[in-house]
Amino acid sequence: MARFVNVAIGQLGPISRNETRARVVGRLAALMRDASRMGCDLIVYPELALTTFFPRWFMPDQAAVDAYFEREMPGPETQALFDLARELAIGFYLGYAELALEDGVVHRYNTSILVDRSGAIVGKYRKVHLPGHAEHEPWREFQHLEKRYFEPGTDFPVFSAFGGVFGMAICNDRRWTETYREMGVQGVEMILIGYNTPVHNPPAPEHDDLSLFHNQLVMQAGAYQNGTWVVGVAKAGVEEGVDQIGGSSIIAPSGEIVAACTTKGDELALARCDLDLCNSFKETTFNFDLHRQPDAYRRIVERKGPRLMADGTPVSPEGNPTS
Repeated sequence: MARFVNVAIGQLGPISRNETRARVVGRLAALMRDASRMGCDLIVYPELALTTFFPRWFMPDQAAVDAYFEREMPGPETQALFDLARELAIGFYLGYAELALEDGVVHRYNTSILVDRSGAIVGKYRKVHLPGHAEHEPWREFQHLEKRYFEPGTDFPVFSAFGGVFGMAICNDRRWTETYREMGVQGVEMILIGYNTPVHNPPAPEHDDLSLFHNQLVMQAGAYQNGTWVVGVAKAGVEEGVDQIGGSSIIAPSGEIVAACTTKGDELALARCDLDLCNSFKETTFNFDLHRQPDAYRRIVERKGPRLMADGTPVSPEGNPTS
């Protein structure tokens, strides 16, 4: 029996700093209703979809930062979205800032959840690859303080949902091959990725014209090299003076883009995704059980990079390349 999932990109345009949660949830709900009318099983929203992208500002007052975080999910403002999903029998992926109390300690994460067609949360993921910097850098046109406001997640879990194996990632995660392969070796069949990506890269402005190209490049490569569908969804447009890329797309296990948004506003794009198409790649070119050689990849986990070992100590002289 074929396993098809009708997927909708739920791209968002800009969210202003003073836009209320209730108004944003109303925008999400409007997209969800449209997706339901079009026969979708799942709608995918962006990273930090409930607020403006607040890490662009340095805020020394922690209370001001915490105003952007959700303390429960669903909460008072987001319950309506869960209720609508249950009413329409449509699932969703949602990115948000999570404030969690764990063993009496407060933690703050850049988080996404996967909700099934009954309105139940069936998966949670916390962003692993936090970009940017931790201290105020006044020379920048805008900040990117994810390392200040969040702590990193520690795992790339997969979940049984919608008749297949689903995984999640968030924004900068999509640039790292380890993200896809971690889920790939678990048999993932669809990876959902929300992002907020500025056109301008202050430390490397020479990359600006390549922003959209790099966005598509990494998701298409990740899809093909792991035999999985990838759904990448942007919060796009000029938000509080910062131009963000769009490029929301649904990518097949072949690496081909099969659906995409064409604007930088609130928009839907749809695709009927055959999860069994993954097998064409998982059982041939990328048959991991047959072809992978984990013993040859030890440096990937032993080292953090060219200069540091995984535990933060320097790479020994014996570990440096020979002349």
